[in-house]
Amino acid sequence: MTSSEQIQQQIPSKLAGFVRSVRFKDGVATVVADASGLGRAAAAELQRELETHVGAVEGVAEVRVALMADRVARRIVAVGSGKGGVGKSTLTANLAVALARMGHKVGVVDADIYGPSQVMLLDPANQKARAEGEKLVPVESEFGVKLLSMGQLVQPGKAIAWRGPMTGNALGQLMDAHWGETEVLLVDLPPGTGDVQLTMLQKFKPAGAIVVSTPQDLALIDATRALDLFRQAQVPVIGLVENMAGYICPHCGEVSDPFGQGGAEAAARAMGETFLGRVPLAMEIRVASDAGQPPAANDGPQGAAFATIAANLASWLDSGQS
Repeated sequence: MTSSEQIQQQIPSKLAGFVRSVRFKDGVATVVADASGLGRAAAAELQRELETHVGAVEGVAEVRVALMADRVARRIVAVGSGKGGVGKSTLTANLAVALARMGHKVGVVDADIYGPSQVMLLDPANQKARAEGEKLVPVESEFGVKLLSMGQLVQPGKAIAWRGPMTGNALGQLMDAHWGETEVLLVDLPPGTGDVQLTMLQKFKPAGAIVVSTPQDLALIDATRALDLFRQAQVPVIGLVENMAGYICPHCGEVSDPFGQGGAEAAARAMGETFLGRVPLAMEIRVASDAGQPPAANDGPQGAAFATIAANLASWLDSGQS
């Protein structure tokens, strides 16, 4: 005879993490799932998949899926790149600060488990994350952005030598934290298309993704791979950002393009994706970032570039495309 336990055992692993309880009586299977952090489309897909898999179990005549969620309709935005060194973390931090200045309640997950850098960018005081019950409590930065990073959980400079499954577990702890009223959760992904990226896309189903590249062809080749990964995972691509786009000499004011010009914009156009904006290669951005003072926190010319991209992201979120 079919039982609640048998039904739960037959739910695929990619869905099982969302399931909080299964009750079976008189042919009716009632499944309670946690859809916290999922956008409308992802929550609807979760419900459909649960109905399909549970409905296929012998003895189940009717399936009822109840989705639990936080009071806040939190949306996850992944920020990725096909390679390292393109300024993805700096962009993530400044986007978060710019969105917070616009009135959004923003959090950042530093998903680069092996090389966390958001602590330096957003929390130079290096506050330590604490636990409440079985969940972590994000640290509130001075810029109004909540943050969780492995950099808050390990000693500075200590190597994190973990295999794939351990990094997946660590990512789960960062994502399943007490995010409270956070509306937008920006996830700073590690470079490439490995275990952490797959765990993020399959388990947490971001509402959308931003791809960062520098203008030169070599970086764009890797950015295309990141785009393909998001497309395969059916995560909407919000758009591309071109970083290190043009260098203004601080002495003579002449503009040069050591990494080329317009490559990411042209690539976005060729692939039918949105171009969100560009950030210049500027000494001021590097100095401010190293000091833990994101340029987006100010109204200067460097902060304006990030504000433009944040406004485009906010428009996408407000449009309901997620």
